[in-house]
Amino acid sequence: MADEQAENEGRAEAPPERREPPQPSGEHPIARMLLIGAIASAIGVGMVLFIDWFPPAASSGAQSVDTLYGVTLGIAVPIFVLVMTVAIYSVVRFRARPGDTRDGAPVHGSARLEVVWVAIPFLIVSALAAYSWIVLDNLEARSPRALQVDVRGQQFAWTFQYPQRGGPPVRSEQLVLPVGRQADFTVQASDVIHSFWVPAFRIKQDAVPGIKTETRTTPTRVGTFDVVCAELCGAGHATMRQTVRVVPQPEFDRWLASRRGAAAGAS
Repeated sequence: MADEQAENEGRAEAPPERREPPQPSGEHPIARMLLIGAIASAIGVGMVLFIDWFPPAASSGAQSVDTLYGVTLGIAVPIFVLVMTVAIYSVVRFRARPGDTRDGAPVHGSARLEVVWVAIPFLIVSALAAYSWIVLDNLEARSPRALQVDVRGQQFAWTFQYPQRGGPPVRSEQLVLPVGRQADFTVQASDVIHSFWVPAFRIKQDAVPGIKTETRTTPTRVGTFDVVCAELCGAGHATMRQTVRVVPQPEFDRWLASRRGAAAGAS
């Protein structure tokens, strides 16, 4: 009786049995995860590149912005898909079954692996940051013959002024620009924060009360394009839409002269 009791006590004090995680038959789990991740990444990148994210480009810098966007998604999608594949596969494949109270196999950290998975994201982010800076620097390069336009946002409309030498500025509720000539925008707000966005030009700049911000672009296509507020600015935010009309330089000169004459007649 005493021997049986001692045997039961020894059995009760024994540490929980460790178990090795189940292995897929005939294939290592890492190989399977990488295969699934590679297939899902290829599908995701294909879908991302197939989708037409933006309206037709209408400025000199639009193509470089589109390329940067595509490169960023082409890098981000595989990383996201691979991480989620490993996480989901591990949760499903190695989860504890009902009634299984055994402990898992001991796992020891790897300093080399930790260095690798810190160094690789650092290099990727640094490369993307450098690429983005180069694109932004090219977009912000000034032209000596740029057209100056003052943009003012207010609830819930945009107004535009064209400074004139030796006279008052020309004011307009529609933005009119000459094709092939850089437009240099000074953006302001009269009340709350707005955001001056022309999707076809791939430019967007916040309009902040008390602060003047700048952006610039060179239109390359004649036509009419949307001007949108991209910052929630009140109940009428969705209606804060106007247009930019891009015309040949002679037509722009005639329009500017007519507006200048109308302003002089009104005064």
